[in-house]
Amino acid sequence: MELNRKTATTSSYPTRILQFGEGNFLRAFADWIVNKMNKEIGFNAGVDVVQPLANGMVDMLNKQDGLYHVYLKGIKNGEPIKEYTLIDCINQGINPYTEFDKYEQSILNPDLRFVISNTTEAGIAWDETDTLDMKPQNSFPGKVTALLYKRFKAFDGASDKGLIFFACELIDKNGETLKKYVLQHAENWKLGEEFINWVNNSCAFCNTLVDRIVPGFPKDEIKSIQEELGFEDNLVVVGEYFHFWVIEAPEWVKNEFPADKAGLDVKFVKDMTRYREQKVQVLNGCHTGSYAVSFLSGLETVREAFEHLEVGAFMKDLVYDEVLPVLDGSEKELRSFANKILERFKNPYIRHLWQSIALNAMSKWETRNLPTLLNYYKAHGMLPQKMVFSLAAMIAYFKGEANGVTYKVQDDQWILDFYKEAWAQCDGRPISIYQLVEKVLSLEKVWKRNLNEVPNLTISVTCYLFLIEQVGMKKAVKAVLNENNPLMKMS
Repeated sequence: MELNRKTATTSSYPTRILQFGEGNFLRAFADWIVNKMNKEIGFNAGVDVVQPLANGMVDMLNKQDGLYHVYLKGIKNGEPIKEYTLIDCINQGINPYTEFDKYEQSILNPDLRFVISNTTEAGIAWDETDTLDMKPQNSFPGKVTALLYKRFKAFDGASDKGLIFFACELIDKNGETLKKYVLQHAENWKLGEEFINWVNNSCAFCNTLVDRIVPGFPKDEIKSIQEELGFEDNLVVVGEYFHFWVIEAPEWVKNEFPADKAGLDVKFVKDMTRYREQKVQVLNGCHTGSYAVSFLSGLETVREAFEHLEVGAFMKDLVYDEVLPVLDGSEKELRSFANKILERFKNPYIRHLWQSIALNAMSKWETRNLPTLLNYYKAHGMLPQKMVFSLAAMIAYFKGEANGVTYKVQDDQWILDFYKEAWAQCDGRPISIYQLVEKVLSLEKVWKRNLNEVPNLTISVTCYLFLIEQVGMKKAVKAVLNENNPLMKMS
C-alpha cells in the first residue's frame, strides 16, 4: 500500500517550523522530536521542509505527503528495542530553486516561529556573491537574511514575528556564526538599522549540539520493513534509540520549545562549550578519524570496525590516548563519557556505513579532528600519531582507488578536482608523496591555516601515506599500533 495521508491515519498541524534540510539526520532527529512533542504535550507544530540545494529529495517527500517512518534500534533500560514511529508533522517539501513563490509564502506565514537547519558543516559560510534580489541566494546565510528581511517588511517590524533559529550544523557556535553572516549581509545590502535592530532584538540564534547516530535508509532490509509496516515507505530512516540535544538559549526560548516536558533528552544551557567539545571530538572525531582507516581495511560499518582486532584498537587508542587528554574535565568523567559513546558503536541493530560518514570528510576533519591534533601538540610538544595516521589515511581515501578497486568519493567538487589532479601528479616515490601531502596541508580554504607550519606534520603524514601506499591499510594500521613506531619519537 502506498504511504500518504489517504492511506494512513495522521494528524494535521499548522506550520510553525521552517526546516532547511531534508536529509536523513533531521528527519530522524529534529522531526522525530517535534512529532513526539506534538503527540505528548500538544505542541501543535507542523514543518515546511526547504531543500537547501538545487538537487535534493523533497519530491520524494511530497509524493508521500510528508509522511515516513523512523525506525529506532538500540538499547533501552538495558533491553534491546526496535520501535517504528510514523512521522506526520511535515506539511510539505519545498524546492526554492523551482518553487520560489511557494517558498516565499512559507517565509511570510504569520504562524512561523522556528527555523531548524542542517546544511552540513560547509553550509554556514560567507558568500560575497549573494544579493538580495536572487531567487534564492546561493548560501544558507544569504537565504536567511533575505527571509528575515521579507518578514520584517511584511509585518512592519513586529517583534512577535521574529524567528528562533536552531542551527544543527556541526560547527562551533553554529547559531552565532549564522547570525554573524546574516548581519554582515544586512550591512552589505544596506538593509538599514531598523532591520538590524529587529534581528538583534526579535530573533534568537541558538547554538546547538545534536547527537544521534542515523545510518539512514535501510536499503538491505527495506522490503521486509515495508512488509512489516504495511506501507511502501521509500523514506524509512533508521536511527539509534539514544538521542541528545543541547541548546544554548535564554529561558524564554525553552518556554516556547518545552521538549523536556515530552520526556525528551533536550537540555537548555547557558554555555554548551563543554558538551560540544566532548561530543564533537569523541563521537564525531572518532567517526571521522577512523572512517578511511576502516574503509580501506575492507570494513563497511562502524560496528565491524570497532569489533576488528587492529582497527578497533586504533579507534580506542585514538579516543583514550589522544582525544581525552586534551579535553576539559576530570579523567574519571571523561572516560565515563567515552565509554558510553564507544558502547554505542557496538549496537547490534545499527548498520552505520563508513561511506555515509565519509561525506564531506575534509570539512569534517577540520572541525572534529584538527583541534585535537593542534591541542595535543601544544600540550605535549609532540604529534598524536593516531590522529596523524588518520590524516594520511584520509588523503589515501581521496585517491578513490585501493587494491585495484575504485569507489565513489563524495565532497565539494573543487575538493574532488583538487585530489584528482594531485594524485595524477603523484608517481608513488617518497618525494612525490611528500609534494602531495604538502599540497593538501596548504589548503587554507579547508584548514583555516597552512598546516605545513605545524612542526614535523608534513613529514609524518608523508611517512604514513607512503607506508599505506606500499603495504596497504591493514599492515599500515598494525605498524602505527606498534609501540616501537619510530614516528612516536618525533617532537
